[in-house]
Amino acid sequence: MICKRLKFSILVAATTLATGAAHAADYAPPPQCYDAALIASGRAPYGAIPCYTPPPVVVEEFASWYLRGDIGFTNQSLRDLTNVQDVNNSVTNVGLGFDASPLFGLGIGYYYNDWLRFDVTGEYRSKANFHGTQIITSGGGTQTNEYSGSKSEWLFLANAYVDLGTWSGFTPFVGAGIGMSRNTIHSFRDVNTVTAGVAFGDDQSKWNLAWALHAGVSYKVTKNFAVEFAYRYVDLGNAESGDLYTYLGGNAIYNPMEFKRLTSHDFKIGLRMNFDAFEQRSSYYAPPPPIYQPPVYAPPPYQPPPVYVQPPLRSKG
Repeated sequence: MICKRLKFSILVAATTLATGAAHAADYAPPPQCYDAALIASGRAPYGAIPCYTPPPVVVEEFASWYLRGDIGFTNQSLRDLTNVQDVNNSVTNVGLGFDASPLFGLGIGYYYNDWLRFDVTGEYRSKANFHGTQIITSGGGTQTNEYSGSKSEWLFLANAYVDLGTWSGFTPFVGAGIGMSRNTIHSFRDVNTVTAGVAFGDDQSKWNLAWALHAGVSYKVTKNFAVEFAYRYVDLGNAESGDLYTYLGGNAIYNPMEFKRLTSHDFKIGLRMNFDAFEQRSSYYAPPPPIYQPPVYAPPPYQPPPVYVQPPLRSKG
């Protein structure tokens, strides 16, 4: 009887151990994964599974380099208009000035950080009509000179700007620039009504140091495009006409008209376009490559081993 009970206990224990081993097999760890670069090099075992690496996070910010284009109009003035023949005369200026004229500019710039950027610009400022009169008193007599002509410039500036923060896509800024201006006086004419005299000056160009102050606001239309509304004060230096000669071609002295301290209040609309706008996105021409997702190993629900219930013992007798 005791021998039979011992055999039965051993059988129950073996059954329990087999059941536990079967459950342990259900909890097998996931297969080992390998780095994708190692697999590509051929040094990983055959059939190796690549480890999943999440894609990098892309921050939507402006690129470092940008192109810009500007259009606008000028509002120019001059401090004085002189001629060497009037050194000892009394001169009164009446209505000397320029009409407004359009301007067109291009440039390339660089965002140093969120607050500071730089650009280099080239700009053509088209012809602005010039007009005005001088009343000249000389030797007790008085006469008038009535002037006409036009002026244009090529302006080249290196600029620095401070962006003052962004609110709802709007970014106010201030800046300053320095460079060179090539000022040209076109078709200058001097009419003296009192003496019935006329003098002319041929086209003449002159390079000058120029500087500017900027203020405005930009609006971020998209990630790669911003529209800019700006005011600029610019000092263009001086200019002069060609040597004046009479309608008969005579000229006794070299006496061009000298335009002193040319300045302008400019108003501009610009477009800044980041270099990213020219890049071809691979996702535009082909679908993105598939991303490997490793299988998820979930253990089956736990099933407890069966509980053995010993039947009641019966006696032989």
